[in-house]
Amino acid sequence: MRRRNLVRNLAGGAVVLLVGDRSSAGAQSGEGRSRSTQSRKSLLGFKQYGMKKVPVREAINHIGKIGYKALSLTLMPTWDTEPKLLSKTDRIEIRKQISDLGLVLSTVMESLRLLPNTTRERNLERLREAAELAHELSPGAPAAIETTLGGRPPAWEQTRREMADELGLWAKTLEPLKAVVAIEGHVGNAVDRPEKVLWLLDQVKSPWIANLYDYSHYKLQGLGVRETLRQLASHTVAHHLKDSVGTEEKYRFLLPGDSGEIDYKEYAQTLREVGDCGALLLEVSAQIFNQPGYDGLATAKHCWDKMAPIFS
Repeated sequence: MRRRNLVRNLAGGAVVLLVGDRSSAGAQSGEGRSRSTQSRKSLLGFKQYGMKKVPVREAINHIGKIGYKALSLTLMPTWDTEPKLLSKTDRIEIRKQISDLGLVLSTVMESLRLLPNTTRERNLERLREAAELAHELSPGAPAAIETTLGGRPPAWEQTRREMADELGLWAKTLEPLKAVVAIEGHVGNAVDRPEKVLWLLDQVKSPWIANLYDYSHYKLQGLGVRETLRQLASHTVAHHLKDSVGTEEKYRFLLPGDSGEIDYKEYAQTLREVGDCGALLLEVSAQIFNQPGYDGLATAKHCWDKMAPIFS
């Protein structure tokens, strides 16, 4: 029996999460999304992940002044936004700064692994901490918690049932906290393709588990932007935009628009067809920001200049 659809205001706009039969053609193509959702334009944002050495308040101010309308904050160790480093006063001040700049906190970034289960209690603790910050730092609706899931592609068939069960535990943990976790299909991980993401979502059938769409990973596997975005749109609460070159065995990530190999005009047209499904967060890979001489502030402006004419 189908459960009711749940409409949540996440990532800068109303996003329809289909909680019933996720394998239906309508769900996978993005059909059935509300008219109001289809009429909205996705907000362009930047991830503080690419500003690791910039103090968070300076990073947020820079993102807002450039013209971005959304952002993501990183909760992982070694960033100054790791939960244990943020006092109650810090949280209040960051929330006010985001609000004063007219920004939407679209996601908070974690890096959790579903397997092995020896990390279970720590994962659940980090999810609770992330959910708390998703509420406390967001001027509007709580941010989604984004994460990849780990593992390796050859192990998918042997571990997918266990991964689904673990993801179900995440959903039960997040339900009373009213927070959504958005899982990302990632090249080289066990969950690397759209059909695997859809399978997990169908097994869990929870409004608290959604998708984060990052085409750069699907491009490396020879998949098209239109087909993959239409598959996942109705489950998606946020996007990452960056370029990739190479193959799924050997690849590099580049700044969005720098390779010239991704047709962002096609991406934008497909978004108009399927409707708004969360903020478009420009992401800088660690392959780039760990290079000597990297400048996070200049990079945020460079990415804006590349993508704003297409998506703003």
